[in-house]
Amino acid sequence: MRVLVIGSGGREHALCRSLSLDPQVSELHCAPGNAGIADVATLHPVDPTDPAAVAALSERLGADLVVVGPEAPLVAGVADAVRAAGIACFGPSRDAAMIEGSKAFAKEVMTAAGVPTADSRVCTTAAEAAQALDAFGPPYVVKDDGLAAGKGVVVTDDREAALEHARVCGRVVIEEYLDGPEVSLFALCDGGTAVPLQPAQDFKRAYDGDRGPNTGGMGAYTPLPWLPEGLTEQVMREVVRPTMDELAGRGLPYQGVLYVGLAITAKGPKVIEFNARFGDPETQVVLDRLETPLGGLLHACATGTLADAPTFRDGCAVTVVIAAENYPGDPVKGDVITGLEPTESAYVIHAGTKRDNSDIVANGGRVLSVVGTGPDQETARRNAYDLVSRISLRGSHYRTDIAR
Repeated sequence: MRVLVIGSGGREHALCRSLSLDPQVSELHCAPGNAGIADVATLHPVDPTDPAAVAALSERLGADLVVVGPEAPLVAGVADAVRAAGIACFGPSRDAAMIEGSKAFAKEVMTAAGVPTADSRVCTTAAEAAQALDAFGPPYVVKDDGLAAGKGVVVTDDREAALEHARVCGRVVIEEYLDGPEVSLFALCDGGTAVPLQPAQDFKRAYDGDRGPNTGGMGAYTPLPWLPEGLTEQVMREVVRPTMDELAGRGLPYQGVLYVGLAITAKGPKVIEFNARFGDPETQVVLDRLETPLGGLLHACATGTLADAPTFRDGCAVTVVIAAENYPGDPVKGDVITGLEPTESAYVIHAGTKRDNSDIVANGGRVLSVVGTGPDQETARRNAYDLVSRISLRGSHYRTDIAR
């Protein structure tokens, strides 16, 4: 297969790394890519949110499969344009991708499908927001209705901060706070069939001890030894398949990955959010443990031929995100990065990087994901942080308590 991956972040580097290890993949391309992806794929300049440009590139390369990584291209309709060109595409249609593109739409689908989730209200005015905040009480959960690169959610005990976030966003979903540990589950979907990947947990807050603002994710690990037995099957039965059936009933068959963000509450698992793409940085650890070749799995989703559930290797993976100075605010770009060479049990996934002559420099907020592996969680964790300690990026920061 000739495979083209769309995107430029850590998720796309993790996807490209796994695809490069699949013997079925004869050519690997990425657009626009980053400095790390360039080591395993041929890069091409393209606006990833321009459906016509992506479709034209796919045709020019003779791609057998296009894998759309980020959410913005999906919501822009890139998958529709690629399919219209007669090329298999991993990623939902524009209308199905609104499961992430609009929190209000996702809630409507969940309610119709009987999916367990938090009670919520859609608010468009300050008065509606104030009313909803008082109805649910603290901690206040306010979500930007549209795409916000993983940073559109505020969870706070400060009512004024919650109101301000609602004012800035305009249209928001305000909901009850779900207490309990969070779990990320990816389900691969081919429009009719869905199979789960291995659950993972990510760490959203910027600083140790779950302090600071929400980010796109500062680290993750898998497997989760504390997970209740049978939880994956329960989520597939109560969440994923009813959601797929509801979307199909609306004429929106779902092909791609459905990311289910869960809170394991005292009353069982409840959905915090859906995403229409692989989560970052959970993808880095989940794909590291994946034993089934990735290219064949994604092609089966794109062509409606998904069958058996994938298998996973024994052992653990932990990833630690190294973020640029000022992230998640306005990150500092352009600083040189050194110490990127892998060790025996850890390696680097590039996210916000680019090449500047012979140097690799920071070019985003979350700059790198360092993946450590081992037979158990503590060993994998130690291996990840050993490599983190070797990397130098002026002003950067990372959490020291991932998978602790």
